[in-house]
Amino acid sequence: MTRSRETAEETRERIARVAEELFRRMGFAKTAVADIAAELGMSPANVYRFFPSKIAIVQAICSRCLEEMESEIRTICGLPLPPRQRIFDLFQAILVYHRDNFLSERRVHDMVQVAIEENWGAIDAHKKRICHAIADLLTEGVEDGVFVPHDTAGSSEILLGAMIKFCHPMLIAEFIDGDLEGQQRATLTFMLRSIEVDRTPI
Repeated sequence: MTRSRETAEETRERIARVAEELFRRMGFAKTAVADIAAELGMSPANVYRFFPSKIAIVQAICSRCLEEMESEIRTICGLPLPPRQRIFDLFQAILVYHRDNFLSERRVHDMVQVAIEENWGAIDAHKKRICHAIADLLTEGVEDGVFVPHDTAGSSEILLGAMIKFCHPMLIAEFIDGDLEGQQRATLTFMLRSIEVDRTPI
């Protein structure tokens, strides 16, 4: 059976995945386009047909990672759980994703830094989509009587800003040896307490 010809998009994806493996193994700074090409069994010129630079490859990796994270967030938001629990699960998923996928090897830190600096437009749009997801969950909480009526869009931005230590890959890297999950739960509990309906008897 003859193998179907690889599409341009499939080739781009294969180049990006092999490049990411090399960045993890050798470090971003030490990996050249020639190394990526050799690993793929193609010429550097062929790699440049699909990506104009090594930074462009990093941008593609970054965009794929953002989509993977957003897919997980959409799954969490759609679960039949209380809104408050889904907010905790959403932030937990972000922390775990960055810790396990970006920071499992210290050699990818420089790649993450480049991705943030060079792909800011995509990252900013990603942050806005997360804010929107949080706002939707806060709105559900208001409708369920769990949270007091408030500006859920504004609160979602405040929450994401307050939780930046547990969402930004470089900050997670800086505090990787601490109890990030425990600190995250405590911080989020404190933040949500300000909008929770007080059920304590007077």
